[in-house]
Amino acid sequence: MTSTIPWDELKFSEQGLIPAIVQDAVSKEILTLAYMNRTSLEKTLETGETWFWSRSRQELWHKGATSGHTQRVQSIRYDCDGDALIVQVVPNGPSCHTGAYSCFNTPIPVQSGSTAKTAAGNDRFAILNQLETLIAAREAERPEGSYTTYLFDKGVDKILKKVGEEAAEVIIAAKNRSHEELRYEAADLLFHLLVLLREQKLPLDDVLAELQNRR
Repeated sequence: MTSTIPWDELKFSEQGLIPAIVQDAVSKEILTLAYMNRTSLEKTLETGETWFWSRSRQELWHKGATSGHTQRVQSIRYDCDGDALIVQVVPNGPSCHTGAYSCFNTPIPVQSGSTAKTAAGNDRFAILNQLETLIAAREAERPEGSYTTYLFDKGVDKILKKVGEEAAEVIIAAKNRSHEELRYEAADLLFHLLVLLREQKLPLDDVLAELQNRR
């Protein structure tokens, strides 16, 4: 990855740091918030993997150098004030030191007004976003006993086999004229297709954009 860094447009703190929000390029989930200095930003662009500045250890650190959970950089953008970065990555495993997919896992309860609608109520496809994020977490964390973990551990051939099997089941259900059976099998097919998209690192957004372009 090569780039000309717009130093004149970036605003570093008195400590020489700029916050970097790390986002999964595929699921769009926010993974972590870290800090970069000029050197770590340069090394990130040179290597194509994230480097940060540790404020506690006062040293550069290469994400995944010890754990193997590196982050392959897809893009870096800065905000309108030039004082924050968003780094889109393809993570190779968990991003949090706890072993979690994302560092942002603890919710703060929010009281909505009586006229407010939930995200699910506003978006009939919200479950697809939630499922895409869950599948991404399963790939990163690999919790024992999870069926999704099993699929990722077995690899692309197993995932492809399941997509083919579920597609055949959808065909059979449709031929049987059974709405209940078709609903169940179509859900299975969508799930396994999302697993395949994650394995291939192809965002669901790209598929939706392709549909939009064909419209």
